[in-house]
Amino acid sequence: MPVRRAVIFDLDGVLVDSFAVMYEAFAVAYKEVVGDGPAPFDEYRRHLGRYFPDIMRIMDLPLEMEEPFVRESYRLASQVPVFDGVRELLTTLRVRGFRLAVATGKSGPRARSLLNELGLLPFFDHVIGSDEIARPKPAPDIVEHALELLGVRPEEAVMVGDAPTDIESARGAGVDSAGALWALSDAAELLASDPGVILSRPVELLALCPSVPGD
Repeated sequence: MPVRRAVIFDLDGVLVDSFAVMYEAFAVAYKEVVGDGPAPFDEYRRHLGRYFPDIMRIMDLPLEMEEPFVRESYRLASQVPVFDGVRELLTTLRVRGFRLAVATGKSGPRARSLLNELGLLPFFDHVIGSDEIARPKPAPDIVEHALELLGVRPEEAVMVGDAPTDIESARGAGVDSAGALWALSDAAELLASDPGVILSRPVELLALCPSVPGD
């Protein structure tokens, strides 16, 4: 059996609990660009994990919403909590010799800025945003690019995500997937995407990631 050497993480809903901030940024952007009336949060949530401009296209909303959404996301970044157990998980994975990457629906600059703001950026060898590959999730491009940057084969990595787009992207790249349940109030869609393993808490990933043997 191949030895695991790398973990690729989604960002929102896996490492950080950014949903409240995303909703606030979305509400501001909707009011500024579309106008009065309730922002369609329920539909927006169904598409989380995708690149924001792609969500706008799917929802038939103006692409001009991206500018105020990004502006508000930067303004509110310090309010984003890191999930309990994530710092300890990342620390242990590094001690065990793992190479780590983030593959996110966010843009690369925004993801790196948020991770830096929260003190998580030093844990990662690479942080890849959806604006930095040809096709965002659910296409496999972002996971394939992470593998290339990390210098590992597909069978040496695992992808941790909380959305079907993460699982589909990993599967397309030939990478095992782990479904993260800790941010989900309704896990039905994630479970239906058939991740390789289900994790209820971040620490459970360690059972899949024993220390990397020395080369």
